[in-house]
Amino acid sequence: MGICSGFPSALIGSNLSGWLKDSGISRGEIGLLGTVTFVYALNFLWAPLIDRLKIPGLSRFGSRKSWVITTQLITLFILLGLAQLQPTQNLFLFAVLAFAIACCSATQDIAIDAFRIDQFNSDETDKFPAAAAMSIIGWWTGYSGPGYLAFKNADALGWNQVYLVMAAVLCVLIIATFFVQEKSRESSRQRAFTVSPETNIESWLHDTFTTPFKNFFQHNGVRVALALLLFVFLFKLGEAFLGRMSIVFYKEIGFSNEQIANITKAFGWLLTVTFTLVGSVFNSRFGVIRGLLIGGIAMASSNLLYSIIAETGPKPWLLMVTLVVDNFTAAFSSVALVAFLSAITNKSFSATQYALFASIGNFGRISLAGASGYMVDLLGSWSVFFIVTTLMVIPSLILLMLIRKDLTRVIATNRD
Repeated sequence: MGICSGFPSALIGSNLSGWLKDSGISRGEIGLLGTVTFVYALNFLWAPLIDRLKIPGLSRFGSRKSWVITTQLITLFILLGLAQLQPTQNLFLFAVLAFAIACCSATQDIAIDAFRIDQFNSDETDKFPAAAAMSIIGWWTGYSGPGYLAFKNADALGWNQVYLVMAAVLCVLIIATFFVQEKSRESSRQRAFTVSPETNIESWLHDTFTTPFKNFFQHNGVRVALALLLFVFLFKLGEAFLGRMSIVFYKEIGFSNEQIANITKAFGWLLTVTFTLVGSVFNSRFGVIRGLLIGGIAMASSNLLYSIIAETGPKPWLLMVTLVVDNFTAAFSSVALVAFLSAITNKSFSATQYALFASIGNFGRISLAGASGYMVDLLGSWSVFFIVTTLMVIPSLILLMLIRKDLTRVIATNRD
């Protein structure tokens, strides 16, 4: 399921950036076009529907799976259309189809995140770091694998043919999804919020769209709830700015498509898998709060290595060293964050509440990071840009220290 979640991000992320850059699109426009993924910051608005509605015909495979399969099928048809376009000839239509894929992906993520949380009982929060690790490994496999295929073959096949290959990969994922086992959600707490056919539409809408958010603020208190959302918003902001411009940076510095494929995709994937497992063991042993703090500090520091690459030029060995550090910190902090968000999510509203947390985190990554290309132009230096991304992490670490005791209490009460 993690692979299914990561795959669309490759289509509208690094692969799309590579295609646009090779087509001669400016880095400002590339960064701006990346904002089609802003729907990831809004998917909490329709997440309640995924908690409550079933897809006719497909629901017999599982309520979460039915949504995943539906979004995958729609993505497949959109992807086939995207493969027929040239960005230089119709950039607007190109962006519209990329946006449509983003909508499907954002909806799919709601179902997949809820699927993961639903697998465990309320007293099994100690398993969340391991579950988060497998989810992240899957995500990066779904992101890096197609990314490797794309950049390895982009020069030989051309990007249009590459995206047809991506459609074939998606067909394999759709078939695989049917074989995933989904745990029943029929707990007594969840049945209490199920609306019968006799319930009027006003009550149904209130229970579906209002109750999950009301529960979050009542359970945690308004002050802590707002602090939680602010922390999630700030934590990965610097990483988002770096990630949005990474492919553009590699190309402008002088790395080839083949080097990007071999180093950042294949080698980067191996590092992510290894360090995600390490992060899972640490967070299970010492707790996700400590993991967030250590991961955040390391994540901020690792961005500085990109400044060194900007000054020295395209040295493959230096990029590999940078990726070792960067992937360790990214994987470590991601495990801590996913496990933390899973632990504070009420299982009665797993799709809605987790989508809220993910949306807040995505809002900064998508809305503000869309200006990353223009920021590089304004600063006039890749080195300075990466230093700025390092400083962006500091506010979230300060906030984490201030609310540390409250977060520990929230996790404990959710377990009870």
